[in-house]
Amino acid sequence: MGIKINLDVIMAQKKVGLVELANRVDITPANLSILKNNKAKAIRFTTLEAICRELKCQPGDIIQYEEE
Repeated sequence: MGIKINLDVIMAQKKVGLVELANRVDITPANLSILKNNKAKAIRFTTLEAICRELKCQPGDIIQYEEE
């Protein structure tokens, strides 16, 4: 699988909705949905930083590497 994004899990734990988080990190809900659903090919560090700031988590909580 390679890189897995666990954003949906962290958002559920923090009880933050997609539109709310998108507004707080200044990203479109559509782009955040792509990231949340593990469909993104890349993420900007500024976006990752904003997500971590708003969810009060570490990048490693969101991004995980899995052997194929």
